[in-house]
Amino acid sequence: MKKAIFVFLSVTLFLFLTACGDDSTSGDDAGTVGISMPTQSSERWIADGNNMVEQFEELGYKTNLQYAEDVIENQIDQIENMITRGVDALVIAAIDGESLTEVLDLAASMDIPVIAYDRLIRGSEHVSYYATFDNFQVGVLKGEYIEEYLGLANGDGPFNIELFAGSPDDNNAYFFFDGAMSVLEPYIDSGQLVVQSGQTDFQQVATLRWDGSAAQERMDNLLSGFYTDKTLDAVLSPYDGISIGIISSLKGVGYGEADLPMPVVTGQDAERPSVVSIIAGEQTQTIFKDTRELAGKAVEMVDSLLKGEEAEVNDTTTYDNGVKVVPSYLLKPVSVDINNYKDVLVGSGYYDESDFED
Repeated sequence: MKKAIFVFLSVTLFLFLTACGDDSTSGDDAGTVGISMPTQSSERWIADGNNMVEQFEELGYKTNLQYAEDVIENQIDQIENMITRGVDALVIAAIDGESLTEVLDLAASMDIPVIAYDRLIRGSEHVSYYATFDNFQVGVLKGEYIEEYLGLANGDGPFNIELFAGSPDDNNAYFFFDGAMSVLEPYIDSGQLVVQSGQTDFQQVATLRWDGSAAQERMDNLLSGFYTDKTLDAVLSPYDGISIGIISSLKGVGYGEADLPMPVVTGQDAERPSVVSIIAGEQTQTIFKDTRELAGKAVEMVDSLLKGEEAEVNDTTTYDNGVKVVPSYLLKPVSVDINNYKDVLVGSGYYDESDFED
């Protein structure tokens, strides 16, 4: 009788555990993916996280999505927690591309592969793949937009321009700036473009953490220091959040009025507030990077790795992280302004027209 009861209880317990499953895996045991995003202060990172969660879950994966709110220590702690909880893979958009070496060593010791998402992780051999956009081309598109808008190729000028760059701890910021300067620097050298502040080096124009308020403060100082009796014609801005800060500063001294037109102001990420600003005639241009496609590429990379397969890449030379050249897939960015935002943003289903209404 005791033996029969023991067998019954054992079978019952087995069936119960089988029905419940391990909480770190999906119903078909696809696994769990840790997704580490930098901040929720930018619309694009929220969209990136949500897109990946949706696409991973469609393949049967569970996800652990965390935002570190631009605090490096938070991101490290969150990734360590994901590793401790037994994720099968990590997708990381780094706050500081050089701060994750030790936590990636920990992931490697647990055989957890790592995908660098949109921002290159530097100083570690434990980065399997990198999913991003053609970041140099992002900069080129902004430089070419300013070139065409001002008629520089036709010899028009001189025009006054000020330069802004992204965060120095983000590897992409250098590619964005170098791409834009590959177009603009010849015009600066020839005198068609004049930087009244003289601030043309990356470190002089960088904006830590892509902070729009810091950019606004710097623009305030530039306008009061160099443009009290001159007109600013163009601003190279690397990101929409920075562009909004710059525009606030410009409007504060009268730009955007009939007698003082807004300069051409570039941007990046096609965030909703900046598209609204473009429609209102304030910001001039932004770069659309379809985060649905980027999320899809990261999901494909993880899925391939966990199936023991090689992921598709289209670049094996560009992204040297100081330890290795990380195999990468580069997606195509698109320049957006008042003339094509409906076709590109609404036509693709990324936004609804109603998203731009008050």
